[in-house]
Amino acid sequence: MDAELTRLETQIEQLLNMYAALRNENRELRTHKSRVEAENRLLTSKASLAAEKLEAVLARLPQ
Repeated sequence: MDAELTRLETQIEQLLNMYAALRNENRELRTHKSRVEAENRLLTSKASLAAEKLEAVLARLPQ
C-alpha cells in the first residue's frame, strides 16, 4: 500500500511539474505570437506603402 501511494505521489508531482512547464511554454508562445503579429502588421503596412509609391511612379510614366 505504501509503495502504491509513493508511486501515485510521484506521478502527481510529475504531472504538476509538466503542468507548470506547459503553462510557461504557453505564456512564451503567446508573447512570441503577439510579437510576430505586430511585425506582420508593420511589414504589411510597408508593403502597402511600397505598392502605392510604385503605382504613383507608374502613373507618371508616358504611355
